Amino acid sequence: MTDTTELSARWTTRLTELAARHSVPGASLAVLHRGEIVAETAVGLANTEAGIEATTDTLFQIGSITKVWTTTVAMALVDEGVLELDTHLVSVLPELSLANDELTQGLTLRHLLTHTSGIDGDLFTDTGRGDDCLEKYVALLGDVTPNHPLGATMSYCNAGFTLLGRVLEAVTGVQWDELMRERLYRPLGLTHTATLPEEVLRFRAAIGHLGSPPVQAPMWGLMRSAGPAGLICSTPREVLEFARLHLDKGVTREGTKLLSEESVAAMQTPQVEIPDPHVLGDSWGLGWFLDTWDGHRVYGHDGGTIGQNAYLRVLPEAGLAICLLTNGGDTSGLYRDVYAEIVRELAGVTMRTTIEPATEPVAVDPADYVGVYQRLSSRVEIVERDGGLVMLDRITGPLAELAPDTEKEYRMHPVEPGLFVVQRPGFELWVPVVFYTLDDGTPYIHHGGRATPKVG
Repeated sequence: MTDTTELSARWTTRLTELAARHSVPGASLAVLHRGEIVAETAVGLANTEAGIEATTDTLFQIGSITKVWTTTVAMALVDEGVLELDTHLVSVLPELSLANDELTQGLTLRHLLTHTSGIDGDLFTDTGRGDDCLEKYVALLGDVTPNHPLGATMSYCNAGFTLLGRVLEAVTGVQWDELMRERLYRPLGLTHTATLPEEVLRFRAAIGHLGSPPVQAPMWGLMRSAGPAGLICSTPREVLEFARLHLDKGVTREGTKLLSEESVAAMQTPQVEIPDPHVLGDSWGLGWFLDTWDGHRVYGHDGGTIGQNAYLRVLPEAGLAICLLTNGGDTSGLYRDVYAEIVRELAGVTMRTTIEPATEPVAVDPADYVGVYQRLSSRVEIVERDGGLVMLDRITGPLAELAPDTEKEYRMHPVEPGLFVVQRPGFELWVPVVFYTLDDGTPYIHHGGRATPKVG
């Protein structure tokens, strides 16, 4: 057997073991190293109720990894002079009307690509299946209260990427789904990548699973208006073909230049610090989040839809890219185990450690944290109970219609003053809750990538 065959066989066995340990129904994995796919495997079930096996050709939802694809097309248009990073978007989308004049007139492409617009990101409103769904969605943003002032902090923003998709449509005259085909799928030679359900159903497709133990999700996917933020479906091999484009400085395997070397570098250059640097990375570039493992640069993105989670990491100095696609269970625990082994073996890199509660007592004054923190889709109440702090987390707004469980309660464990961790049932990893203030003195928490202001 070739080394590639041996590595794929070994990872079939190992992924089967790890997926079972983390109660993941199905998983698909591919590894790109020094220009070649050196391992590719899929294990488990794409659909537990139907008994459909996961294969390397099964399409999973890559979720928010889509955002980097949308960003790549936006940066190609910057290369062509069609867009500029710091030009006010109202100049190319004159009908844009957001919650206030400062946001409407001041918003730029850079704000969208770095999640610093302040637009509340979790407006999941279905605006239909028509080609005008993005236009209809953007028209709703005028009624959405910002969760922070323009540029004041970083808060993960799905809505901003739907808006970005509409900007791309406006300047090219091409609907977003078709624009992805024209600008990325076809030039990259992708045959198993799509967005619309009727396209995905031409192939074997995974469905999400929720809960612990995981059971099949009641719906397959999100509404079409979420497209530019998270609707691409693909295979690990084809996601890595996209990653190869960025490793090879904007040039496809066939030698076609889709993106300038300058734009590739800009996407991987820190633009804004992440208030919570303990989960994804310490900073955000343009589209990518950025981190350092064992002194080595890392960029990547995760994705999460209804019971499906996707992970993409690139270590450019090692010429290494890894994609893992999953459909339920403790996917974050699986991701950690899989990636730690691969980067150690192929790059000699130790993945950075995860955050955990402090082992020694931490002096905490509950009065510094107790209160209500709220934005469109979330109401978090921090209360004092039995000498400690408890987080009462409620999903609100349109997002609540997509969530099977809208109210959760977590005991908060201190790490240091202003930093706590909580743990979700059925998951190994601890999730940070960061307390901080903006320059104007407004108290905020940063949790799940989102910034939420204190309102009471």
